Amino acid sequence: MSHTSPTRYTARTDNPVRRSPAHPAHRRRGPGATASLALLASIIVSLLAASSAPTPLYAIYQQHWGFSPITITVVFGVYALAVLISLLVVGKISDHVGRRPVLLAALSAQAAAMVIFATAGGEGALLAARVVQGLGTGAALGAIGAGMLDIDPRRGGLLNSFAPAVGTAGGALVSGLIVQYLPVPTRLVYVVLLGVFVLQALGVLALRETVSRKPGALASMAPEIKLPKAARTPVAIAAPVLFAVWALAGFYGALGPAIIRTLVDSTSVVWGGLPLFVLAGSAGLAVLVLRGTSTRTVMLLGAGALVTGVTITLVSIGPGTGGAAATTGFFVGSAIAGFGFGSGFQGGIRMVMPQTQPHERAGVLSLLYVVSYLGLGVPAVIGGVLVVHGGGLLQTAREYGIAVIVLTAAALVGLLLSGRRAEPAAAWTVVGPTPEAVPTPQTARVPQTIGGIE
Repeated sequence: MSHTSPTRYTARTDNPVRRSPAHPAHRRRGPGATASLALLASIIVSLLAASSAPTPLYAIYQQHWGFSPITITVVFGVYALAVLISLLVVGKISDHVGRRPVLLAALSAQAAAMVIFATAGGEGALLAARVVQGLGTGAALGAIGAGMLDIDPRRGGLLNSFAPAVGTAGGALVSGLIVQYLPVPTRLVYVVLLGVFVLQALGVLALRETVSRKPGALASMAPEIKLPKAARTPVAIAAPVLFAVWALAGFYGALGPAIIRTLVDSTSVVWGGLPLFVLAGSAGLAVLVLRGTSTRTVMLLGAGALVTGVTITLVSIGPGTGGAAATTGFFVGSAIAGFGFGSGFQGGIRMVMPQTQPHERAGVLSLLYVVSYLGLGVPAVIGGVLVVHGGGLLQTAREYGIAVIVLTAAALVGLLLSGRRAEPAAAWTVVGPTPEAVPTPQTARVPQTIGGIE
């Protein structure tokens, strides 16, 4: 059998997924599926690179403006809060107005945030930039993820998983290198990202829309928790795992730079970006290595790796005396924990998304990101308060790490009790010019998404 459209897809479920009722009535000329996927993947990379770019700069900002560790975690937390608000308010709107308008608005917000960052003269501007950045990121997350799955569920799912890890890891490391070795360190990285966002916006203008307008855009902006019936049980199983792995991301985003500088006794900003680089890089590796593994196995491996990695990290921190052994142990633990982060998050998404119709994708993805960003932001802000008013940095790091282990253990118990309900009952398959053998539901590859961290 031959097929003419590389973007058509079917879902093998008891109630087959139909083409979106919002599918375009006519098509405009534009890039093909491969070019469109590449552009959307590049947007994910740049969004997450921008979110992690300030991480190595926090020490410089603190030195210049004299704010406390609480301020650093507040700056971290307001980003997560802005993402949450944006997800709740506009997370579903691309299902109504189309993917392209939402992406253009989100890229405009990101460009504005880069301008504010580059011209910031104090913590107020830093907070404002993080808010604008978070609003833009939240608006883009659901639209990009849904757009990739609209184009090609298999390739889009893999790119949607791998690109954020590349962006997060690359943003933290490249930002540190720019700050350390190039001029105007607190501005250059943002100017570069500004140029990238402008170019990507021009690319989005050329994209073909994958859904057409339908009524209900304003109504969709009313925050609500609404799930398709088929997705409710998978979400209940996946949510604790998502919260736990993103709490780990918050640990590295908020406290990682300060911890590693204590261990190596160095003020180099490159060191500040390395923990997040190792965590995110290992997460990306997990996505590639485990992409053909069953969902339940992926989540079990993720929980086990996360507990193991965090335990090694805490032992390495120890009394905080530092040294080569402690530093090596910290990075080894971070790599193992990152593998757990990547596999746990992609497993949670893989469990849920096969249960959704095309016109439900942006909304369901946005809800999952809400759970994730709650795990990212809330524990991190609490950790910042404890650094100042509790037992200090290392004691807070130990308490935070223990809390992540407890959360993960609770999620693991829930996963084990759920049994085979943790396996999705369906898988997406691509229908195109070179169709592949259809996998069985137990071994099918389904779209995987890993979100961003800063």
